[in-house]
This record gives sequence, C-alpha cells and structure tokens, in this order.
Amino acid sequence: MRSPAVSLLALLCALLLAACATSPIAPRTEALFNDHLFVAPSERISADDVFALSDDMHRFLKDRLAGQLQSSDSRAALIDAIYVKGQLKLEYDSTTTRNAAQAFAARSGNCLSLVIMTAAFARALGLPVQFQHVYVEDTVSRRDDMLFFIGHVNLTLAPRHSILKFRDVPNLMTVDFLPPEETQGLRVRVVEERTIVAMYLNNRAAEALARGDLNDAYWWARAAVGHDPELVSAYNTLGVIYRSHGNPVEAEKILAYALERDPKNTRVVANLIRVMNDLGQVANAQALTRRLEVLEPNPPYSYFDLGLQAMRDRDYTTARDLFAREVARAPFDHEFHFWLASAYASLGDVEQARRQMLLALAYTSTRRDHDLYAAKLDRIKASKLN
Repeated sequence: MRSPAVSLLALLCALLLAACATSPIAPRTEALFNDHLFVAPSERISADDVFALSDDMHRFLKDRLAGQLQSSDSRAALIDAIYVKGQLKLEYDSTTTRNAAQAFAARSGNCLSLVIMTAAFARALGLPVQFQHVYVEDTVSRRDDMLFFIGHVNLTLAPRHSILKFRDVPNLMTVDFLPPEETQGLRVRVVEERTIVAMYLNNRAAEALARGDLNDAYWWARAAVGHDPELVSAYNTLGVIYRSHGNPVEAEKILAYALERDPKNTRVVANLIRVMNDLGQVANAQALTRRLEVLEPNPPYSYFDLGLQAMRDRDYTTARDLFAREVARAPFDHEFHFWLASAYASLGDVEQARRQMLLALAYTSTRRDHDLYAAKLDRIKASKLN
C-alpha cells in the first residue's frame, strides 16, 4: 500500500522501514546530546515497547490462530488472520507511527507500524523474521513548512524452526504492503532489527516535532541515535529539533557530524545551510547552497510551489503543466493530483479534472482529506451535468 507519508524550514528523513541488543553509543555520539536543555519526556520512551505483545494480542493468537496452526503453514495462517480474511479490519494511517501493541489496539498504522506488528506476531509463533529496505523512490509529503521523506520496508518470513540462513531457506514468504506489481524486481537490502527500532523512534520524534512538542521530540530522537548510531536520519532530526528549540550551535555540531557520515545527504545539507545562516556564517552557507544545487537541482515541491504561484496569478495553463511535472515524479501524492485537478477545472477540462480528483481520492490515507476530495469530486460531477 502506497501512501504519501510524512521542516520547520527543515527536511526530515523519516524512513519507514529489524537482533535485539542496543548498539553502544560511541563516545563522539554521546557528546552530541544536550539533556540539560530539555525537561523529562511526558511519556515513556523505550525501545523495549516496540515489538512487545499486549494481552489482547496474546488472546488473538490463542483464539484465532491456535487451531489453524496445527493443520496449516503458520505463516499463511497468520497473514490470513491479519490481512487476507480481514479479521482485524485494519485501516492504513500514514500520519501515525505505532508500536505493535498500539497498532493492534487501534487497528491502524502506517507501513512501519504494520511491519512491526506483523513481526511481533510472527516471532510469537516461532517464525524467523528478516526485515528489508526496498529501493523505491521516497514518498515526500509536506505539513506546513515541514517535509517528510518516507521510504519503504517489508519483511520476509521463513518456515517455523528454520535453522539455515535466510538465503539458504526455500519457500520464503514476503509480506509487503505495496501491491506486488509495484515491488516486483526491485532491489532490497536486509536491515537489522536495531535499525527498524531506531527508525520507529525517529518517526516518533518527527511526529512530535510536527505538532510542536520539541521536548518529547528531543528524547525520541536521542533514543533513535542511541539505539542505532549508524542511522544518519536520526542525527538530522535531532539537528532540526535543536534549531527549532533555539540552539543553533548544537544544531550545527550534530548536522556537521551527520554530513561527515553521509556527504551526499541533501536533507542534512539543506538543514545545515539554514543553521549556518542563523549563525551568520554566510560564506559557508553559500558554498553549501552551491553544493546542494548540484546534488539536487530540482528539490521536492519545487514545481508544485511554482504551480501554486501560477494558480494565484490565474495562469492555469502554466499551473497545469507544473503540477503535471510534480505528479510525474511523485505519482502517488494525493495533494499533487488534487491541485492538478483544480488547474484542469479552472481551464474548463471537466473530464481531466474528474480523473485527477479520483486519483487524489484513491491515494489519500486520512479521513479528512478523503472527505474533502469526495466533496470536490461531487462538485466536478455536478458541473459536468450542467
């Protein structure tokens, strides 16, 4: 299932993407934390909660799966119970990252949440689990002036009690929340559980930041860095939090460290440019800007923003062409289809407007946007009849 995912003038890389041991924090990494700037978090923040099964989840396994496991492949029985037969009546929610127990209780979650919940059930059944990063183009969405870059992960299940390495096990079963035609032939990279956990923690940090809770955002991001010091996106998130909190010196330190780890990371470069401007380091900011223009000459939303300006100028033909370019590189973004529909409607092309609004409706993953697009579609249909 593909969905638009989720910078206070910032760019956040929150990959939805699992061995359980926490990686030790490198001495240099520890120096990047500044706990004294923040008060205690308002909620429990623990990696131990990510895959933990609730009492309700244990009851589900006992009541819904116990009988089936004696006569069938436990992997197929699990997937049938969760997804195919719809016993849980799950709803995709791109806006919220939940741990296994929360996703089960809410019967909803984003891609990462559903992967985590499935893995938690699988391990309770004794099924070996392998997590994989799928090389698809990141989904990008924007909330206010904050950009979110969302990647994609899936998981592969081996038969019960398999003792061989995954690559040597026949009859593997991959669980993916994108349609098979979208992932067929794509490259994947195995990722460790600690990375999955860190990405969960990083997502929670980004979500707290998006709602303005800088204090909890700091502790979630700190936990992400601590759990997997190799996850550059967590350093990036922490840098954005420092800047938003009014700590540009601390932000520059951690973003510079992240850039050393990943010199071509455009999100880190963009955020470091802003911090250097905050600190009055104009020459350094200009040099990084030139570097960013080479790395990313047409950043996400560039055509879209120009299209919005064209709509304000009532230049609907230009707006249509610009929105179409953004749709071409992000075909699953509901907002781009919505505005392309609006441009077509302004040009009097009702049929194309209807088609694009149907696509916006199909790709949205929130109830609010769904209702908005449905109302707009009704208006387009009404105008076609008149």
